Amino acid sequence: MIKLIVICGATATGKSGLALELARRLDSIILSADSRQVYREFDIGTAKPTLPEQKLVPHYLIDICAPTNTMTVADYQEQAQALIASPPLSVSSNTPLFLVGGTGLYIRAIARGMKIPRVAPHPELRSQLESIGQGQLYTMLQQVDPTAAQKIHPHDQIRTQRALEVFYITGYPISALQGENPPSYPILHIGLDCDSVNITKRISKRTQQMIADGLVAEVEKLCQKYGVDLPLLNTLGYQEIKQYLAGDISLPQAQELIVTHTRQFAKRQRTWFRAYPEIEWFDADSPDLLDMAWQRIQDF
Repeated sequence: MIKLIVICGATATGKSGLALELARRLDSIILSADSRQVYREFDIGTAKPTLPEQKLVPHYLIDICAPTNTMTVADYQEQAQALIASPPLSVSSNTPLFLVGGTGLYIRAIARGMKIPRVAPHPELRSQLESIGQGQLYTMLQQVDPTAAQKIHPHDQIRTQRALEVFYITGYPISALQGENPPSYPILHIGLDCDSVNITKRISKRTQQMIADGLVAEVEKLCQKYGVDLPLLNTLGYQEIKQYLAGDISLPQAQELIVTHTRQFAKRQRTWFRAYPEIEWFDADSPDLLDMAWQRIQDF
């Protein structure tokens, strides 16, 4: 029977490193659950596994989408579920697979079997919706799908527009098309966490390493190839370096902003994952972390 081990938690808590060691012991593979690592060429700023790490343990669901395209949650779910249902021949039939990352929606899509409406983005409709103020859009959503409106923050423009897009294309409320169909195979959820002081230290150290590894050159190359308006270049780590390259701020200021914004992002991730009771939490800074996680997997 298929078994899945989820390793999740906030950014910079050491998920990838722990998963690498555990997967090596089991001779398994790692399925990435990171919404930016799916994009090719975005490597350093997304903390994508290095080529030596990928040689140690096969990684899947990274570098599967061009930066100019959009990987939807439904696209990700489809590819991940296909890999879980039919793992590579190199993986023994009784070996659990690893799903590793900090994108909560990706993990939920697999571990809880989210039902996601297969409605492709409609540029013309989106353009019309974007021309309307968020206040009016949210009022429209309350009228056509009050259930969805209760779950979407009044200021969340992206989710509001998406809910309206689904409604106007399908004629059905997005809330009626959603739900969950949990998989039948067993899943072990391992969460990594640490206190706010240590997470800040980890983020600072990782940001410094990213810059040392060539983040500035990576962003400069991407800007030249795709233009500064590429949406992915407005995401964490890339946007701040882009500001530096534009001469708006210094490199130390960019580095400080990356740390600040990443810390804020990590806080949101912690809040998301803490809402899921199935996650078993481990101290990311424990010297016995690997042994404790290994023992828990053996019990599983």
